[in-house]
Amino acid sequence: HGARKMEDYGRFLVLLASALLVGFVSVVLSLVWVFHYRGGLSWDGSAGEFNWHPVLIIMGFVFIQGIAIIVYRLPWTWKCSKLLMKFIHAGLNTIAMILAIVAMVAVFDFHNASNNPNMYSLHSWIGLTAVIFYCLQLFFGFAVFLLPFAPVRLRAALMPIHVYSGLTIFATVIATALMGITEKLIFALRNPAYSQSPPEATLVNCLGLLLVIFGSLILWMASRPHWKRPPEENVKIQRPIGETPEGTEVESTMTHSGNADKSDLRSNTEAAKKQNIKFDEAGQRSTM
Repeated sequence: HGARKMEDYGRFLVLLASALLVGFVSVVLSLVWVFHYRGGLSWDGSAGEFNWHPVLIIMGFVFIQGIAIIVYRLPWTWKCSKLLMKFIHAGLNTIAMILAIVAMVAVFDFHNASNNPNMYSLHSWIGLTAVIFYCLQLFFGFAVFLLPFAPVRLRAALMPIHVYSGLTIFATVIATALMGITEKLIFALRNPAYSQSPPEATLVNCLGLLLVIFGSLILWMASRPHWKRPPEENVKIQRPIGETPEGTEVESTMTHSGNADKSDLRSNTEAAKKQNIKFDEAGQRSTM
């Protein structure tokens, strides 16, 4: 069992390193594309303003969102406070949302400045839908899983929906990005045409393949049950002997009391553990 567990841990590290590498290279290729072939970046209503759209989508809506999805799966964070991990998860998703909104503003502003119609392609329909649902996902994630007001039963009921919708939005973003870069190549490449496979087309096609690989790696890591953050009780068991676990104030106070009864201590400790497991299963192992 120990050998298999180490093998699984090593496999996770390989997949994580591969995902980070592929995601980083995807961002670099998007920058190479817009600076080498598309005239760089600007914010003046020209084509350079449109170029912010693919760069920010790939950087934020794809790469950062993917990291936010698997942040709970990182084994070296399992001893960290769950509240801290929830803030990190929510913070990464917030950054991704801001970058996606700026990317949408850039493309609408470019279209309006150049008198091009908005929202006529399937790419724009699905893309705007993904942004709207992502904002809703983030809002309800804050309201239900981050703020301490939602009851435990509500968290437990919404958790499967939260996880499923998060993974669905991420997969939709990958598909929409592929549609967008293909659409851009068809419109932009005239002489030589896209069908003649010029160097720009080859570069962007490789970018599309990397996006598919990155999305596949993230979804695989996020869907493996044996890589989930363990329940709070298991996390405490893995702590070094003598280290005071978080959330056991009752146990700590009774330990330092000279008149504490041992049977009461065990009873309170077991009750605290059960309560931690209940809250853990109810919604603290979230994937926005």
